[in-house]
Formats: sequence, structure tokens, C-alpha cells
Amino acid sequence: MLKSTFTPILWALTPKPKYPKHPPHAVTNTSTAHVRHNASVTTPPLPSSAYVHLPFCRKRCHYCDFPILALGSFSPHDDDPRVSNYVHFLCREITATKVSPNPNAPLQTVFFGGGTPSLVPPRLVSLVLDTLRIKFGVSQDAEISMEMDPGTFDADKMREMVLLGVNRVSLGVQAFQEKLLKACGRAHGLREVHEAISVVKSCGVENWSVDLIASLPHQTEDMWEESLRLTIQAQPTHVSVYDLQIEQGTKFGRLYTPGEFPLPSEVQSADFYKMASRMLCDANYNHYEISSYSKSGYECKHNSTYWKNMPFYGFGLGSASFVGGVRFSRPKKLNEYMNYVQNLENGLVNGSVSADDRTHAKDMAMDVVMLSLRTATGLDLKHFQETFGRSIVLSLLKAYKPYVESGHVVGLDEERKTIRIDDLSNSLLDKANTKGRLAYIRLSDPEGFLLSNELIAIAFGVIDSWEDRPPYKEIA
Repeated sequence: MLKSTFTPILWALTPKPKYPKHPPHAVTNTSTAHVRHNASVTTPPLPSSAYVHLPFCRKRCHYCDFPILALGSFSPHDDDPRVSNYVHFLCREITATKVSPNPNAPLQTVFFGGGTPSLVPPRLVSLVLDTLRIKFGVSQDAEISMEMDPGTFDADKMREMVLLGVNRVSLGVQAFQEKLLKACGRAHGLREVHEAISVVKSCGVENWSVDLIASLPHQTEDMWEESLRLTIQAQPTHVSVYDLQIEQGTKFGRLYTPGEFPLPSEVQSADFYKMASRMLCDANYNHYEISSYSKSGYECKHNSTYWKNMPFYGFGLGSASFVGGVRFSRPKKLNEYMNYVQNLENGLVNGSVSADDRTHAKDMAMDVVMLSLRTATGLDLKHFQETFGRSIVLSLLKAYKPYVESGHVVGLDEERKTIRIDDLSNSLLDKANTKGRLAYIRLSDPEGFLLSNELIAIAFGVIDSWEDRPPYKEIA
């Protein structure tokens, strides 16, 4: 059953095993590394994307376990010293980050996530963007995204953000029913939802997304259909559909057990997912990733960095980076994050990659499979074979054969046309028959995506039993 809660902050992807949620007291290296999209694995490129965590919210939603700072509903956010102090530490972190000089590689995407970044005054957003431009450069046509919640901005603030360069908005609607919004602990109501949609459209923001959550307490099929229908009527260029995750330590985690009333059953949750896929695809949205739909040409460029396993910078409380083949996160508690920034400035944090940090091929292969199978593109078998060898590809295809027969795994040729796979091994190895040769495998939509956790876990089992190869920089 699909449980997809994506956050670039902690890489909390759901297939087993999850990416670890790192201890808050240290910058911790994790077990993944970048795989170049060519025949050999060499030193990875510098990141061209940056995630910036602005953790402020009016209050914590009942399902949220992200690192946030609740300011209160009546706080004067424009002059709140907690906001300005944090942003200044954030800019100090960006400035102190060690990078290899590469003036020809400015940032192509910047993503302000949270929290509720739209609570932050435009002048402080401008300060962060100026700091990024000075440190890395930001391309003139860069995608600059901001998560914005209804009720936290008006037309004047939206226009200011646009003037600063924000050209993509991710609007945290979550539901179109007043009682569901209240049940989630959202700080906004339905009136603010419609006002926010109107403001975004009136301010000329062409590239904008609506975020929805399925499988909420007391949510019915009719409610979910209404939320999807109203979303389609609003005509965003992108829609993100997430299945509620019950996290320990949250209010929902204390109140509810997954699959038990008032939460929908797994069968009902699957029906919600199928309904979203059907209605959004019928409305000409492309289902390009498990939780993501877009009009043609409006796929989120920043999130595609994650799906392609490309490097990225992360800045701010609890954020994660993927640089030099190593993932590492910042502390999740504010005081410890501030200490981290001071240590970074004093040279006490080692940002380089040592021999012990380098990721082994087994971990790299798990990353590539997990991220690739979340997308409509799927796993590129040619590049996977060139990087990791033929034997692991054949073992993976053998394990997936029952799911090919059941229609959950689909084979594609090099022109991305669906092909019949009678003999997986021969189909892959028949280099003479290039036109009909198996080049990709992907999960079917929606049935395969619904089994993504199970199917990715199967791949992990295959990779885990594979004899490990040398670490990252030693693979040729």
C-alpha cells in the first residue's frame, strides 16, 4: 500500500528501509551516493539546486513531525525577532559553506520549504536569495519555488515575492472541507483557500501547485472526489497528492492507528489513490512521479533533482544535503543548529568526503532503484547495468518476473514504448535487436505505484544479497 510523504528536509521516503532520520546533535553521513548517468561513476558534479528550510508556522498541524518553530496565530511575523535571527543564521550558514569554485554552474533551482515560508517577510527572503547569489550564483531563468499556506499572504506580499524572483508556488491546501481542515489542525479555513487561489492567479503566477492529503480521519470518498474536482477547476499547473503518514510523536500518532476508524482502511486509501490518478490524468495532468502530477512542461524541476539522484545543497534547520556523494543533515533543534553554524564558521565541521564516508555500490544501487521506480520514467537498465554490472540486473529482472506477468511492472524499449517481455534475460541482452530491446522498467499506474513499497523492498533484497563492490570513487 502506498504511503508517500515526501520531504526534501529529511528524505523520508517510504519504501523499506526508510532513509534514516538523523540524530540532531551532529552532521551525520548517510549511506547513499550519486550515480552519474553515464557508463562510469566518477567525481559527481557540483549541486545546481538548493533547498532552504524556513521553519516558521502559526501552529503545528496534527500530522506534522517536521522541524518547525510555532510562532502563534497572532504574532506580528513581519517584525518577529525569532524570524530575523534565524534568517541571519541561515545566511551565515550559506556563506560559510565550502564549495569548489565553478563560476559556470550557478543554481538552477531554489526551493523554500518549511514550515510555512510565506510567513517570512519578503525583505528576509530577499536577503537569503542575495546570499545564495553571492555564494553560488543563481541562473536568470532559475526555478525559484516557495511553499505558501492560505491565510499567510495577500496580493501585496505575493507581488513582492514575484519581484524577488519567486516564480513557482506550492500552495498547501490539503483539503476543501472545513471540518477536515479543522481536524488536521490547519491554521486556515476554506475561505482562505479560495482567497489564496485567487491571489496566486491574479498576481500572474503561472507555475503553481496545489497540495492535497488523502486518507485523513473521517475523510470519505465523496469528500476526496470533491477536493480533486475543485482542484481541477482551479487549474493549477501542478498537483501533489500525499497519503497521510501517521508519525510517532504527533497528535495523530497519539490518537490514531493506521487502517483503523476513523482513518480509512487500506482498501479505501487505495481507492483514493486510484481516483486521484484517474481524475487528474483525465484532466490532462501527467502522473510523472508517485505523488506528483503536472501539466506538460510544468514538472517541478527542483524535485526532479531528487528523483534523478542528483546532488543538492540543503540549508537551515534539519535540512539535508547531498554533496560529493554523501548525504548529511543539520540538527533539528534550533540551539544545536545555531551551534552547528558557529562550528561551520570556525572550521570545526568537516564537510569533505573521507574514505570512510564514501558510499558502497550496494547502497548506491538501492538509491537508484528506489528513486527511479517512484517515477514514470522508471529504471534505466542500460545505465544501471553499465554502472553495477549485468548480474545484478538479471537478478532484479528475475525477481520481478511475477510482477511483470501480473502487470505491476512494465517493460519499455529505448523509444519508451511498452513491450512484451517473454524472456527478461534475453530481451535485455539482445543487443542486436536494439529497437525491441528492453531498456527501462517502470511501475504501472496506478496498480504498480500502489505496490511500490513492496516492489522496492524486493529490489532491496536482491541488492542486499549481491556481493558488494568497492566504494564510490573506486568504481570504474
